[in-house]
Amino acid sequence: MKVQVINKSSNPLPQYETPQSAGMDLRADLWALNEKFLFGAQIVRNVDNTIDCVQILPGGRALIPTELYTAIPMGYEVQVRPRSGLALKHGITVLNTPGTIDADYRNGWGVILMNNDLRNSFKIYQGDRIAQAVLAKVE
Repeated sequence: MKVQVINKSSNPLPQYETPQSAGMDLRADLWALNEKFLFGAQIVRNVDNTIDCVQILPGGRALIPTELYTAIPMGYEVQVRPRSGLALKHGITVLNTPGTIDADYRNGWGVILMNNDLRNSFKIYQGDRIAQAVLAKVE
């Protein structure tokens, strides 16, 4: 099945890492970040005022844009799921897991990440793999 994807980010299109992968990795596009969607998170800037990273404080959350836009076929959805390595090693999860992108949604995809580690902050950089996307049939 073909899904039309418009990629407005500087990141590569999502792809399956192995032939048996169920999900494709989604990457952060910090250039499209909206500060009003940071809760217990902050932008860290370089000396030239460009964005270096987003730091999610312990217990904080942030909507991280991907700048992917799609036309998902009717009868399907995309499920946005946590990456197990981020969850295990850093306590980072997708807050509304699985997040759902409906077939009629045409805005840019965003991933709501939460830092469940109550001691350490977590930094997200441009192009970091932040979640997985799984195309699923809706019954």
